[in-house]
Amino acid sequence: GNLVKELLPFSKYPSVPLTALCTDISTKMLLAGSKEGHIMRWCIASFLEDPRNNKNQIKEELCWRAHSTEVVDLFHEEEKDVVVTASIDGSVRLWHAMNGYYLGYFGQPRKFELSDISRLILPCDVNNLPIIIKEESKHMEKKKKFEYPLMLDRDK
Repeated sequence: GNLVKELLPFSKYPSVPLTALCTDISTKMLLAGSKEGHIMRWCIASFLEDPRNNKNQIKEELCWRAHSTEVVDLFHEEEKDVVVTASIDGSVRLWHAMNGYYLGYFGQPRKFELSDISRLILPCDVNNLPIIIKEESKHMEKKKKFEYPLMLDRDK
């Protein structure tokens, strides 16, 4: 994890040691969990085709906060296109792999809704939105603006 930390310094968050890694079956995507609870998704396909070519780089595509504490394990389920993460806080959570949207946690009373990813919800201990890394500009863009369903309005 420390080696990847030094190879891939471009991220919205400061570089921290990575604690869990996995790839998809075709080894085109690398997912990593960090000591601070973040999940990062990189495109590694062109780099693995020819690592000696400097133009073929590992490109960060997506970053999101999955847990408030260290990620200890993660895996990508390709058929449903979801990422399952586990943390030292004891929670196991399910995320949409392509946009980092939260789908739920293991042990919840309701069934997972894998088909409806139109609503952006977050776990109670996470308040950072998923961030898409724009390849062409190397700037980070926040996804949809999150509106809290219940807010105290002292004027009302």
